[in-house]
Amino acid sequence: MRRHVIIGHYGQGDRARVPLDNSEFATRFDLIDGDRTLGHGIGRALSDLSRLGVYPSEMGTDVLVLAAHVHAADTRVSRDSESQDGWTRELRLIVPVSDTARWTAAAPILVRMLNFLTGDRWLLGFRARPRSFTRVAPMPPGRLISPPFNDLALFSGGLDSLIGAIDSLEAGRTPLLISHAGEGATSDAQTSIFDALKAQYPSNPFQRLRLWMAFPQGFIQGSDGENTTRGRSFLFFALGVFAGSGLGSAFTLKVPENGLIAVNVPLDPLRLGALSTRTTHPFYIARWNEALAALGIDGRIENPYWDKTKGEMVTACANGVFLRNLTPISLSCAAPVKGRFHGLSTQHCGYCLPCLIRRAALLIGFGAGGDPTVYTIDNLTARALDTRQSEGVQIRSFQLAIERLRVRPALAPILIHKPGPLFDESPARQASLADVYRRGIEEVGTLLAAVTTQPG
Repeated sequence: MRRHVIIGHYGQGDRARVPLDNSEFATRFDLIDGDRTLGHGIGRALSDLSRLGVYPSEMGTDVLVLAAHVHAADTRVSRDSESQDGWTRELRLIVPVSDTARWTAAAPILVRMLNFLTGDRWLLGFRARPRSFTRVAPMPPGRLISPPFNDLALFSGGLDSLIGAIDSLEAGRTPLLISHAGEGATSDAQTSIFDALKAQYPSNPFQRLRLWMAFPQGFIQGSDGENTTRGRSFLFFALGVFAGSGLGSAFTLKVPENGLIAVNVPLDPLRLGALSTRTTHPFYIARWNEALAALGIDGRIENPYWDKTKGEMVTACANGVFLRNLTPISLSCAAPVKGRFHGLSTQHCGYCLPCLIRRAALLIGFGAGGDPTVYTIDNLTARALDTRQSEGVQIRSFQLAIERLRVRPALAPILIHKPGPLFDESPARQASLADVYRRGIEEVGTLLAAVTTQPG
């Protein structure tokens, strides 16, 4: 096991030295390109927003700079080689910021948030930017016309974010949609859906901010890359906060996610802890709101669909016909490119956890035979699925969870506490979370009613 320290620097002239102990390995993180602009997609995002009349604050820019450090550590420090237990890494970040006092005060909140999100042990340190980079965000012009956006939402290319965008546009809102480009299939889905939305709502001046941020193999010396990416939502949320800080008024960043996935109760004991993703868990969102308040950023993060199942989201979508037309190009699959090994195109596998929740939702929302998605395994009932292969693992786990709740429905209010604390939620809201979990499991149960699994 090795402890890694990533130290941010503003330009070659920034020679700040950070004391290290004997067990730490340091990586210099250069934030500035040769032309004195912020690199790693941040400068491009600032320019793109300026063209939309949106000018993020220095604190908002700091949030995205911190997220770049987190993303670099999360995706380039290997869990296999750099941890004692094959999972938990020790990661320290030193981030140059515009207001060290505020950031230092917020550090314990951010550490708690990151530890919960990724299952690692994080340490955060903040130092002042060099004087020549006191200001890095563009100054707004003297006569600034307020940007037209009165909605702000994450836009991933998945079915939930598509529903969120349609509901916003049908309500006459003008959203600024926030995307992280990610890998090719996800990026393609985002672009295709955005173009289709533009064609459907041509008079609405809504727009999209899209960030590409990736770090090369070898960025962290002596460590291979890491593909678990448990911290990806930190970058996604940070990008939304970065944009929201430039809207000129208090903002709410919407995170469209169905309640079953948001709570993400483990289907079986093997998915406890950090092995189960926590990207939109209520505790995680609450810590973001606590951090924003500590940083003096006038914004909040909310999940408007926390009390709905995915099927209920589909059914209640404000334009169901349009949703059905765009459903085939939305992307929910955990690994849509794995079929390439068998000569298949990018498509939904049909049997991973998000595919099963999607299929169940579309069965509820569109009826039998109404799902237009192409799945690698199109018919789940044609044969017994092998629980020793990927095709049957998640299905068997769902079957166990479905049976557990059927036999003991009173377990729902207990099980929702398994993924993480819910002390921020009122008793009434906790009861609603238990109910949406139960309804979500029942939705998948309807899909899997005639499906059989067995060891191969």
